[in-house]
Amino acid sequence: MSEGVLLNQWREHLAMGRRRSPHTVRAYVATAERWLERIDAADWGALARLGPGDLRMQLALRRADGLSNVSAARELSALKAFLAYAREQAGFADAAPPRVRGPRIKKGLPRPVTPDEAANLVETVKETSAQDWIGARDRAVLLLLYGAGLRIAEALSLKGSDAPLGETLVVTGKGNKQRVVPVLPLVRAAVADYVRRCPFPHEPAQPLFRGAKGGPLSQGMVQKAMARARIALGLPATATPHALRHSFATHLLGAGADLRSLQELLGHASLGSTQIYTRVDAATMLEAYRSAHPREKA
Repeated sequence: MSEGVLLNQWREHLAMGRRRSPHTVRAYVATAERWLERIDAADWGALARLGPGDLRMQLALRRADGLSNVSAARELSALKAFLAYAREQAGFADAAPPRVRGPRIKKGLPRPVTPDEAANLVETVKETSAQDWIGARDRAVLLLLYGAGLRIAEALSLKGSDAPLGETLVVTGKGNKQRVVPVLPLVRAAVADYVRRCPFPHEPAQPLFRGAKGGPLSQGMVQKAMARARIALGLPATATPHALRHSFATHLLGAGADLRSLQELLGHASLGSTQIYTRVDAATMLEAYRSAHPREKA
């Protein structure tokens, strides 16, 4: 079995079996390819017999190339997933990969934007677009992030059959996990406005959000539109599309939403992922205190 065959099977498993995003598929396949170039493993059985020492060696070589802690942790995760798949293919009873501890990563707090900044970003994206329908499209996408807490990949994965939006929307998130999110009237109206202006046929099986030539809208185009609006408003580089999702969570928590409900709305697999927003809210309150309290200004 050649290296190309192994990689093609791995790619198909990630894309079709696990429904990973195209970005994740590319990254995981590239990681597997680098490993296969260095080791002597011609089939799944040979790969399945690799152990923790082999993982550590590959990670050490990559760290010698200047890989950061965050990138090294991602690489280790991809290697473990590849090894687990190899063990499944080889028929191992226990497909779990060896336990290898990755580098410690200091988790930074998400940087949400304020409600006013979010509103200004959404409207500026619309106003600065070259064509009206593109402005309406980008506004609708960003409102799905800020108004419904969707990941950008989730918003762009919507099909024509999802429109017109109702009061709730079934979203397929990471790990092919589905959740139901409420959709505000403002968001529904924005999507309807885009559909009405879009010059391409509204087809149920096609992507809801189209690029300028009619193909699927890419994340990069949304990010570029957001960057233009951010610069026009003088906002920091942290004001990205994903920051709108952070803002959705932070503002809901500040308004009294409980963590369990927020976990369901965001599609987090564990409550631990959602708890970071309690730290964000505390940090926001502390910043407000420091800027407003007379003792702090003295």
